[in-house]
Amino acid sequence: MTWTKITRVENIPPREGRPVRIGELEIAIFNVNGRFLTIENACPHRGGPLCDGIVTGTAVVCPLHGRHFDLETGMPVRAAEAKCLAVFPTRVEDGVVLVDLTAGRAFNESEAAA
Repeated sequence: MTWTKITRVENIPPREGRPVRIGELEIAIFNVNGRFLTIENACPHRGGPLCDGIVTGTAVVCPLHGRHFDLETGMPVRAAEAKCLAVFPTRVEDGVVLVDLTAGRAFNESEAAA
């Protein structure tokens, strides 16, 4: 894995997300009660900034149209027709959030259920 240092953990408050742009890629990192999860930042419906959405459990609600996405799998929670989002391995080391930007992937429904 190739880990990229992103930010200190205190820069992402609990139950909130923050956008990060690295080159052409924009991701959103969420603090879910001390567990950090990273997902593509744009909702596939209309490109809404997921980093601005409300975090509920391990899901985020798109601030533009209310679609819910699971932060662990990138799968839509309620809208079966919505596209899945890529999720990225994320870890914390010495108080710094690191993301493997090369390992982002979108799960399919059977993988997410396993």
